[in-house]
Amino acid sequence: MVVRSLEDARDRELVRRVRSGDEEAFRSLFRRYGPAAKGLAVRMVRQPFVAEEIVQEAFLALWRDPEAYSEDRGTFRSWLMATVHHRAVDAIRREEAHRRRNRAWDPATLAQEDVGQSVVEEADLAEARARVRAALQDIPPEQRQVLVMMYFDGKTQTQIADELDLPLGTVKGRTLLGMRRLRGSLMEADE
Repeated sequence: MVVRSLEDARDRELVRRVRSGDEEAFRSLFRRYGPAAKGLAVRMVRQPFVAEEIVQEAFLALWRDPEAYSEDRGTFRSWLMATVHHRAVDAIRREEAHRRRNRAWDPATLAQEDVGQSVVEEADLAEARARVRAALQDIPPEQRQVLVMMYFDGKTQTQIADELDLPLGTVKGRTLLGMRRLRGSLMEADE
């Protein structure tokens, strides 16, 4: 494999040293990429303290399992930024789920709800779910499997790649192709 740059070669060497428990190598990677990782996380979650936690979790994951980074899949920087991105997406999903749960049980919200409208919305939602499930049957099984794991089981693309023992790029490709086919199938059904 061709090393693309001196910086990439240095990163690879630092990761190798982290694998042997070298704390200074770990600190070097943190100093080098911590600010960029935090910048990405802040842009996504818009809360600096949550962004800091995301970056800490990403680096802690590296420290606990340095084998998670595989040199043949790309640069360390790309791997780290993808890890931060996925953790930020997970944080956003958790926050949104928390907000929905709190809103669902808020007495003020419940008192203002129009029961008739709720029934209509629930019926529309059930119909939409049935259409999506039917459209899922029209896409190839490997794409369907990834979409079901992601959207129905709530797994990240990284978790899916690990669970199915596939490269992350393959999971991303199947997601994109599956979503395109699903959208096309749903648009045809609407016509």
